[in-house]
Amino acid sequence: MLRFVLALHNHQPVGNFDYVIEDAYRDSYKPFLDVVEGYPDVTFALHTSGCLLEWLAARKPEYVRRLQSLVASGRLEIIGGAFHEPILPMIPRRDRIGQIERYSDYLETMFGVRPRGMWLAERVWEQSLTYSMVEAGVEYTILDDFHFRKAGLKSEELVGSFLTEDEGRLLKIFPGSERARYLIPFQEPDRLIDYLKDVAAKTPDAIVVFADDGEKFGTWPETHAHVYTNGWLRRFFDAIVANKDWIEVCTPLQALAAKPPIGTVYLPDCSYREMTEWALPADSLVAYQSLWHDLEHAPGGERVKAFLKGGFWRNFKVRYPETQEMYARMLEISEQVELAESACEAGDSPADLDRAKESLYRGQCNCPYWHGAFGGLYLPHLRNGVYAELVKADTTLAGRRHRASPFLETESRDFNLDGLDEVKIANEQFAAYFAPGKGGCLYELDVRLINANLGSSLARRPEAYHEKIRKHSGEQAGVGSIHDRVVFKQEGLEGKLHYDRRPRKSFQDHVWSNDTSIDDVDAGTANELVGLSDLAYSSDLAHHVDAVELKLSRNLVGQHARCSVTKTISTSAGSGELNARYVVESSFDRPTRFGVEFNFAALASTEDDRFYLVDGEKIGRLSTKAVLPTTAELHLVDEWLGVDVGLTLDRPTEWWVLPVQTVSGSEAGFELVHQSACVIPTWVLPAGGGRLEFTLKLNLDCSRAKARKG
Repeated sequence: MLRFVLALHNHQPVGNFDYVIEDAYRDSYKPFLDVVEGYPDVTFALHTSGCLLEWLAARKPEYVRRLQSLVASGRLEIIGGAFHEPILPMIPRRDRIGQIERYSDYLETMFGVRPRGMWLAERVWEQSLTYSMVEAGVEYTILDDFHFRKAGLKSEELVGSFLTEDEGRLLKIFPGSERARYLIPFQEPDRLIDYLKDVAAKTPDAIVVFADDGEKFGTWPETHAHVYTNGWLRRFFDAIVANKDWIEVCTPLQALAAKPPIGTVYLPDCSYREMTEWALPADSLVAYQSLWHDLEHAPGGERVKAFLKGGFWRNFKVRYPETQEMYARMLEISEQVELAESACEAGDSPADLDRAKESLYRGQCNCPYWHGAFGGLYLPHLRNGVYAELVKADTTLAGRRHRASPFLETESRDFNLDGLDEVKIANEQFAAYFAPGKGGCLYELDVRLINANLGSSLARRPEAYHEKIRKHSGEQAGVGSIHDRVVFKQEGLEGKLHYDRRPRKSFQDHVWSNDTSIDDVDAGTANELVGLSDLAYSSDLAHHVDAVELKLSRNLVGQHARCSVTKTISTSAGSGELNARYVVESSFDRPTRFGVEFNFAALASTEDDRFYLVDGEKIGRLSTKAVLPTTAELHLVDEWLGVDVGLTLDRPTEWWVLPVQTVSGSEAGFELVHQSACVIPTWVLPAGGGRLEFTLKLNLDCSRAKARKG
């Protein structure tokens, strides 16, 4: 007998739109059950991420009841995991164990059985995870056979489970078959049967594991018609049942009971093959894919590929500084939760602390921390969803520290883990993070009442798949793996491939040549005479009674020019304002243009209730690109969120407004994605020397949101 394990993983990230999850339920989760319930000889295993299962329990209780019935009949094994689908190496050990145990408790309450196995998000493996998983009660997990091949094992050896160990803790690991992943459901079922016959002929009593996304059965592009309307899934189950004399479909626990582990293995830090590719820098990924393709046709190429490995998951935090910032913010909240727990005294109510921990766990959901064939980091609503949870947790914890409002907190330390100290200024309205070492910019602005980080923008940068966009024009693909498809969701994307020289932040200071235009800034080709945003500013934090001032300055003296910028930013307890006083001096031999760049994320761009406001009049949606007439005040209004972001100067000037849009890929194809609304007040400085002084007020008006909440 050959044992075939069918394990599915269903997941929808924190922050995803309800209609997207509804579509996945309609196209994938429900119809799969509709079909599999009709095949009593087919058993299977299912992992559903906690954030999705909570949604299903609240909105589709009949689906949960069907799962409960399958569990009770012995046809379904529920696989556990970390509650809100974090990449485990990304979070502290205390949170790994906490997330796994919390989800096991939840599943045991719902299904009456405590899970013994766990799904490892994106199969991102590091050997030290063994300790955390076993401490949390996990007996087994499933990785890809790619992990095992990188440890030197041959494919024909990967026909059962293995033991691994860390600090004396033992864990069983199944290798999932990459071959099966690419056959199911994209090839006819007889191709899978032939593959299983080949394995059975070589290794009696073998175990073959298929473990992959349940969304590929209906939610991935073009798969619903293929899997259900055209009957692929029924043909698949028919083929399995027709061969039940030598194929036993079983769950992971049944496979473990029937056959002990083959041996012990220690696996390298790894994930599935495609993920190791995506973790590479864009130019390295292009070279890697070219080499991989060449080896497919080279004599002995397959043997060489067995030892070829891509990048390391943690380097997504290097590729994308925005990921590193979100990661560092998450670690800060985790540290605050731990401190609050240790300081909890008898008689304290644990309810708010538990809410903060739940928000922390939700804010560890992995999807917006990386990018590959899925939109991930490039999707603003996923970043916003994670930041909403982190801001919510931070606000809850601040409320525990400051029983009476208003309050004002300041702290200087390396918040974003770049080796430089940043400055945090927080009160009951907002938390602002400034980076003196990077031009004195404001890189995070958390607005508490709406649970949003208005600084969560994303810079435009090269991606390996941009070469596909340049080479192809509107090509369409049929049913196939998302890794192979080339689909354009809109035309003209090749003309939008612009790149930024640095992350998109606020209070970024620029000195451009006077002939620089808004189009140059939009294209990323502006002639910057002084790269102030790349330079370290000196900083001085001064405290007053219920108020604080942060003075940031930079003085450049060259052979032919001098430029100095001082910006003093102040706020007070109870205030929703950041006030900045600027003094700029320069002595270039030609006129120059000075600009202060702001980028506001988390505000939608294409709806009529999200707009720019000047002198009480709407001048366009937040996707508008325009040079505005001289004015002293500009507002960005998002009526859906209930926020009005006002920028007010003490002297009128010219304003540039433009959308920051990335050309990014997802499983659905290539598209233009709005990342932030960029606003730049600009001034012309005369040749030979000049001094510019102005004050700028950034006001966060959440009165709409407050009124809505009552």
